[in-house]
Order: sequence, then structure tokens, then C-alpha cells
Amino acid sequence: MEIQFIDLKTQYQALKASIDTRIQRVLDHGQYIMGPEVRELEEKLEAYTGAKHCITVASGTEALLISLMAIGIKPGDEIITTPFTFVATAEVIALLGATPVFVDIEPDTCNIDARLVEAAITPKTRAIMPVSLYGQPADMDEINAIATRHGLMVVEDAAQSFGAEYKGRKSCNLSTIGCTSFFPSKPLGCYGDGGAIFTSDGNLAKAMREIRVHGQERRYVHTRIGVGGRMDTLQCAVVLAKLERFEWEVEQRLRVGARYNELLADKLSIVTQRSDRTSVFAQYTVIVENRGEVQERMKVAGVPTAVHYPVTLHSQPAYKALCRASGDLIRSERCATRVMSLPMSADLDQTVQDAIVKVLLEANR
Repeated sequence: MEIQFIDLKTQYQALKASIDTRIQRVLDHGQYIMGPEVRELEEKLEAYTGAKHCITVASGTEALLISLMAIGIKPGDEIITTPFTFVATAEVIALLGATPVFVDIEPDTCNIDARLVEAAITPKTRAIMPVSLYGQPADMDEINAIATRHGLMVVEDAAQSFGAEYKGRKSCNLSTIGCTSFFPSKPLGCYGDGGAIFTSDGNLAKAMREIRVHGQERRYVHTRIGVGGRMDTLQCAVVLAKLERFEWEVEQRLRVGARYNELLADKLSIVTQRSDRTSVFAQYTVIVENRGEVQERMKVAGVPTAVHYPVTLHSQPAYKALCRASGDLIRSERCATRVMSLPMSADLDQTVQDAIVKVLLEANR
């Protein structure tokens, strides 16, 4: 059997009629930029998360960048975040001339260790950007409490966690601002690039809507510096179609993830999930000592794997001179050499999952 790392083909077949109809509707009305599907999607995402405002944007990276622009991040500012994430998290900070300040992660969840955040705060700190890695929110209550004590903003990088919950609340509605990505491989993905920003602050929402259209308050009146950050109408149409079975997909992801946990219990180290939150398993990730050998053996057996992420951000050539580390980052460095993600999707068949686990355990002997 051919095993897909992320099975978008099966998902498309299940939603084909709806996706095709939605796309054709856009082709018929021809409003490819800021068409009616854009606002329709924003309203549905507001209802789903509970946030008062949703602003769709061109990508998850644009979501982070626009958010930082809206809260006034400028050169010389510092933003506390994790070094164990996709580069976009630090990239947007650096693009604005600010400094990413890295604190280490929890060894079991791979999320930022909230206990280390306060010690990293300086007079230059303006925001905290926790990443909901692999689909599971970080310790948001603790992080929000620290931010409140020090007058800081919290921007949740929820690129991987749309649909997850933290103490009964949806990811993207856990702090001042939440940002997500609709990259095709995400739990809720489009067929290109796309993303969204969530907030319940009306002033921030207004600023973000203006920034995404070149800082434009109304046509040809530019009240602030902005970017070309709109999400295409066609991509909004795809996400609208996928929303029709998204709650089912989240339930299935929880089921598949829990079954991986059961099959691997006491046999292999895994990235764990806290009891007060859920993970939508953007990646299902295990921890192995001899990763290269295990990956090669699994590849030969026909099972694809991936590594998220093999190089910490403070070790990246472009960021070494631009960032600051608060304390050592040993856990991040250790995880970077050992994490490995397995095939994961809502449509993953149990027989296929059994085969994946069998190959993994044999490869890890």
C-alpha cells in the first residue's frame, strides 16, 4: 500500500462536490480579490473561535507580521518566543528590526516553557509570542498572567493548532491576538497560501484590516504603513468547503492521535499532550535517539516521515547575530536532533496506522 504523509487526496474526494461548487461560484462572479467569500469565511471563523474579529490574510507569516505591525513593534524592541519552531516566528520579528529573545522548551510537549518567560523580560520587551507547536496550545494562562503583570501583548502563533482547545477555549482566542495558517498541510488548509488573525480588540482589528491592504483606510487614503496581505477569494472558498466537515476532522484527529499514543505506550517516547488541552496533531511526533537510521529504514519500508524542526532558530545562520538567548537552550537543541513526525490525517485508516507503528518499532530496535 502507498502511505501518504498527509492524505489530501482522500480529503478532496470526500469534499469534492462542495469544493468544486465553491470554486465554480467564484469563477462565475469573478471577484477574485476581497470577494463575498472572504467576509463569509471571516464570520464563520469568528463564530467557531468565539473571537469578535477575524481578519483573513495571505499566509500564516503575514498574519504574524501584520499583528506585530498593528501593536507597534519597532526596531530595538524585544519579543520573547521559542527557538523550536518554524522560521516564520522569528522572521517577522527580525523583519521589523526587533530582537527575538529565545527561552527554552518543555522536554515533553516541545512548547515554550512558561516558567522561563518572566526571567527573559527586560525594559525592551514588548510582547510574548508562544507557539502552539504540533497542534497543542502552550500554557496560555501562565503566559497571559505574566504579560498582564508587565504590560505586554501576547500573540499566539497558532499556525498548527486551529481547532485545538485549551481549558475549553479555542486556540486563536486565547490571548490578545491569535494567528493561524491555512497552508495545505495544516489541520484546516486551503490549496495555496492563506491565514487568519483573531482578536476581540476592535481597535487592533481595524488596524489589521487597514495594514493588510497597504495601510488603506479607504480607497487611496493610506493612514498607516501596510502590506499586500489579502487572502484570495478562491482560497477562502476552499476553506469554506472544508469547514463543512472540520469538526468531524478534529474528532478524527483526536482519535488517531490517541490511538498512536496507545499503540506506542511504554514502547517509544512521544510528544505528550496535557490533560487540560487538546492537540489537533498538525504533526504526530515521536522522539528517537538514532533518527537518521530510523527514518531510512522506514523509508525503505514505504513509510514517509518528516522532521519539524531539525535546526533550532538560534542556530540558523541568518539569526545567530539577530537573536538573544535567555538562559541555555539545551532542551530545544536536544529535541531538534531527535523529533520525528509520522503520517497523520483525519482519514488515516486503522490498518495503515497499525502498519506504520509496526514499521516504526522494528526500525527503532
